[in-house]
Amino acid sequence: MIRLANIKLEITSAASVAAEKQALRAVILSKLKIAENELKNFEIWKKSIDARKKDKIFYIYTIDVDVANEKRILNNHSSLAHTPDLSVAGVQLGTENMANRPVIIGMGPAGLFAGLQLAKSGYRPVILERGEDVDSRTKKIHTFWHSSRLDPESNVQFGEGGAGTFSDGKLTTLINDRRCRTIIGELISAGAPAEILYQSKPHIGTDLLKAIVKNVRQEIITHGGDVRFKAKVTDVIVKDGKINALEINDDEQLQCSVVLVAIGHSARDTFAMLHRRGIAMKQKVFSLGVRIEHPQEIINAAQYGDAPGASALGAADYKLVYHAKSGRSAYTFCMCPGGYVVAAASEEQGVVTNGMSEYKRDAANANSALLVGVSPADFESEHPLAGIEYQRKWERLAYQLGGENYQAPVQLTGDFLADRLSTNWGSVRPSYKPGVTFAPLRQCLPDYVVTTLKEAIVSFDARIKGFAMSEGILTGVETRSSSPVRITRDEQFLSNIYGIYPMGEGAGYAGGIMSSAVDGVKVAEKVMEKYAPLH
Repeated sequence: MIRLANIKLEITSAASVAAEKQALRAVILSKLKIAENELKNFEIWKKSIDARKKDKIFYIYTIDVDVANEKRILNNHSSLAHTPDLSVAGVQLGTENMANRPVIIGMGPAGLFAGLQLAKSGYRPVILERGEDVDSRTKKIHTFWHSSRLDPESNVQFGEGGAGTFSDGKLTTLINDRRCRTIIGELISAGAPAEILYQSKPHIGTDLLKAIVKNVRQEIITHGGDVRFKAKVTDVIVKDGKINALEINDDEQLQCSVVLVAIGHSARDTFAMLHRRGIAMKQKVFSLGVRIEHPQEIINAAQYGDAPGASALGAADYKLVYHAKSGRSAYTFCMCPGGYVVAAASEEQGVVTNGMSEYKRDAANANSALLVGVSPADFESEHPLAGIEYQRKWERLAYQLGGENYQAPVQLTGDFLADRLSTNWGSVRPSYKPGVTFAPLRQCLPDYVVTTLKEAIVSFDARIKGFAMSEGILTGVETRSSSPVRITRDEQFLSNIYGIYPMGEGAGYAGGIMSSAVDGVKVAEKVMEKYAPLH
């Protein structure tokens, strides 16, 4: 096939799937100077939005084209080339016998896709997930959101699909790995919308993800894997520097020689247990801040203006970064267009916020994490788990400020900038459940975070008109953007305890659904290169 880049269509020309296909076909015929019957087929490789000129917004496409007389066309157009081969090379399977079935701890993106890779290749993995299946988990989460009854083992952080299931299902990533497309293909096979294959900022939405992760689970089981819910790993048994067994729920031992550790960024008790057992880990940078909410219509107007056809573009997003003179940086993260701020605690007596959108992104508010980077220099000790204690400190202060009932402390943006307590709502109403309480957010954030956030909000307003609107809402606190711990591993992805493979976001090697899934697949491939299948 031939790849055509930088194909532009005005958004009004692609108002429907049929119109888009017809318009693209016309452009291809014109660009290649070929007859209708010479164009066999074409596929969209990538589709993005160019909204730099608010009076005329374009879709930008990269198209792969199948044509007759391909060689002649390439000779006549020196700027064109074949579509690059981006297939993923197969793994040369190992020959060493595995004493037991491989075990995966955790069923977030890393564990889920490592499990799928191993199962499809004949390794019959066992996946242990401390939380519940996604349907049972959903019921527990809604109970928490509506009545403040938290289940520390089944919540937004723990359970089938991991923390990403109750977020936005964002598949954007900064990594450039061919495995990304394979993973997206698996998601589509499991029920995700086909357009995520070529969207520049693909997302699935929590409502669709819940069914998709169940389908991936069934695929793992169909290929010989086992999945166990409510199976918390409470200890690891190490002999002669090698993993020998796992203790599950304090009363069961599972013999194993290969363990893939994908525990997520919130499994604080598991981190502590692994540290006690001598598994090497170290402190890592992460971020701390709040959630900011605006009316979605404000963001749409700032990003798309009143261009013809802009309403068909859906909810607009943004991504912003600010570098303060102090050396600190603030940035937006996990922006959820048309979404909700959600309670994401996994420990009692702590308030944690996150953002969530459904597939249609049609809620009234836009929200985003507004974060400031923190480093081990900010922690109170050099202990490997000091970052966890640092997170916990601010989460507990937020819990106290909110009324000690999981309501979150909030402040209107204008009041936050002016250091005054909010007393009345304006045009924006908070989406966070179980509820919110007006409180001075500086009492649950470090001073340097407050100072940097204030500067950033004013700066961002110059780029997104209305970002600093006085009636916007800040909800505290967001502490779980990434893991504060890195479990060390070597070039074979092994920890200092032989047979233990740390992976994913919790182990400190990824940040988001796609990079976590890719890391899980890469670790699974290392296992496959060493060991023979268990057919």
